[in-house]
Amino acid sequence: MGLTIGVDIGGTKIAAGVVDEEGNILSTHQVPTPGTPEGIVDAIAAAVEGARAGHEIVGVGIGAAGYVNRQRSTVYFAPNIDWRQEPLKEKVEARVGLPVVVENDANAAAWGEYRFGAGKGHRNVICITLGTGLGGGIIIGNKLRRGHFGVAAEFGHIRMVPDGLLCGCGSQGCWEQYASGRALVRYAKQRANATPENAELLLSLGDGTPDGIEGKHISMAARQGDPVAVDSYRELARWAGAGLADLASLFDPSAFIVGGGLSDEGELVLDPIRKSYKRWLVGGNWRPVADVIAAQLGNKAGLVGAADLAREPDPIM
Repeated sequence: MGLTIGVDIGGTKIAAGVVDEEGNILSTHQVPTPGTPEGIVDAIAAAVEGARAGHEIVGVGIGAAGYVNRQRSTVYFAPNIDWRQEPLKEKVEARVGLPVVVENDANAAAWGEYRFGAGKGHRNVICITLGTGLGGGIIIGNKLRRGHFGVAAEFGHIRMVPDGLLCGCGSQGCWEQYASGRALVRYAKQRANATPENAELLLSLGDGTPDGIEGKHISMAARQGDPVAVDSYRELARWAGAGLADLASLFDPSAFIVGGGLSDEGELVLDPIRKSYKRWLVGGNWRPVADVIAAQLGNKAGLVGAADLAREPDPIM
């Protein structure tokens, strides 16, 4: 079909890239993320214009955080941007003069991994993104499954613990409160406060107090065997694996693809997740077990996936 542009809307920057039909990024352009909805539309247009120079472009795909309608045109609600029933497709099309589709950013990343990354060769995969929060995407029968209203796969807000920890969404006990970057830091701070003698290295990497612990400190300390740091990753993995076991009962995929910032830790995260997943999987000793594998495209997955979705008349069900 030709070249398309994928747009990834991040908290600090908006990135646009020209992507070919093999998933190769040919050019990119970045602009800072403004603080207002209209400013973001202006920034998307600027990023698209910067990336498209010298290329014949046939469409634009935008990966946006939040709930996107089934028609891939309107953002119902975004948690970190003041978008409420935002007609993003219409606004951006008016600015760039190209066909535009809008997709949830986690769905776009899942599609990118399925088409060009760790999911190649699979028909049925579930992607989860372990970052500050927890998101995901569902690919079943080579189709991106978004549900009747377009808002499926909000895995981070599956209730794991009734009346559990308060989530930013307003509910309690959501999965991302137990399996995410925020959860990892909370585990480490709690454990370092309770047993500082087991967190000497971890504490030294911060300001010497539990409150000074950050995600990067936990990673560095765990790789050097700090007991609290290692145990914090195990606790994160316990919850992540338990959630995957539930998803396996629902979707029966051939593979789980784990992306997001925490997946950059490799086997430090993936190995205990696999163990937890197998432990909690119903009939795990007697049934086929899906692979749990790392995403391959990193922070490019959303951009590449959004661009590819712009080529598809409607790959979504």
